[in-house]
Amino acid sequence: MPTPPTVLLCYCSCPDAVSAQRIAEALVRERLAACVNHLPGITSTYRWDGAVTTDSEALLLIKTTVARFEALTARLLELHPYDLPELIAVPVERGHAAYLEWVRANATG
Repeated sequence: MPTPPTVLLCYCSCPDAVSAQRIAEALVRERLAACVNHLPGITSTYRWDGAVTTDSEALLLIKTTVARFEALTARLLELHPYDLPELIAVPVERGHAAYLEWVRANATG
């Protein structure tokens, strides 16, 4: 029996709720992600252009598969307003089997 595609949990920060919603809807509508959670009101501190900066952002938690990650990355780069958007993918080692299967079924090309 073949191994099912690995599920990924991806993190992406956005400058505001409007851009976060637009990106989330596109990724789910285009089946690049099965689900995207929005976490509003995060604060990010980072170095940019040689200065330490702190901004309010929204965080997206994107559920997808390894098979869809490259297409998701390309689309996110088209949609995102930042010059260098955060996109970090972590493989899901364990989870509710039925939920993980739902992710696989809904993040398909």
